[in-house]
Amino acid sequence: MDISKLIQGKNVTELDIKILNYIIENIDNVLQMGVREIAKKNYTSPSTIIRLSQKLGYTGFVDLYYQLLPMVKKAEVNQQDYTSGMFSIHQQDLLNYTTDQEIKMFIERILLLKQKYIFIYATGFSAIIGEYIYKKLLVLGRKTIIATGTDSIGVFENNLQDIGALIVISKSGETQQVIEKLSIAKESGIFSASFTKETANRAAHLSDLNFKIMDNNKLDDRNMLPTAFFSKLLMLFEFIIKEYLQTLNAEN
Repeated sequence: MDISKLIQGKNVTELDIKILNYIIENIDNVLQMGVREIAKKNYTSPSTIIRLSQKLGYTGFVDLYYQLLPMVKKAEVNQQDYTSGMFSIHQQDLLNYTTDQEIKMFIERILLLKQKYIFIYATGFSAIIGEYIYKKLLVLGRKTIIATGTDSIGVFENNLQDIGALIVISKSGETQQVIEKLSIAKESGIFSASFTKETANRAAHLSDLNFKIMDNNKLDDRNMLPTAFFSKLLMLFEFIIKEYLQTLNAEN
């Protein structure tokens, strides 16, 4: 099981990784075992388990456990069940984690942005979605720039004075290049919006506005399994565009 995005940027040790893998592999029993028994099984101290939990952004082991549990259980689903219910997407599914106020903020702070550019950043599979959003905004007459993981960081940094808003896309919310762009935007006073999975992540925490999309395979960081994440993201974006066009019509 790939845990790279769980530990990225968290300054974990090899022992931390060993313990985390142990917790994941024994997820059905570790809560009952408790910190002392887990530490004993891994030839370390209970304080190491507590520090690992805190490194990953949780208050303690119990908090870590309840955050990992749904992710691990999703990853354990049999292959024949990967697509169960995946392609039955209703409007309410898209808006489970999104409020009207958040959509209104996106429209006001980004889609109605005057003069300055909207900057889109995404890497990997997310870059494909970023390209679609980029072209959609262009045909709507929005001044837009896009950059991906293959572009120089200077594309963003050298144009900060002309950028009015940053949009980032990261399924995990832990992609380091995305985190760096969000950090620069925050330091530069640039409004930022992120599209990520629904569980806690650094991109969601750093951005001014976060849209959460249900990720049915949360530990599949290599995107090897069937997923509705990207299709739901596109549908949510198109829903926002619909609201944006209605806003323009009402003003006219």
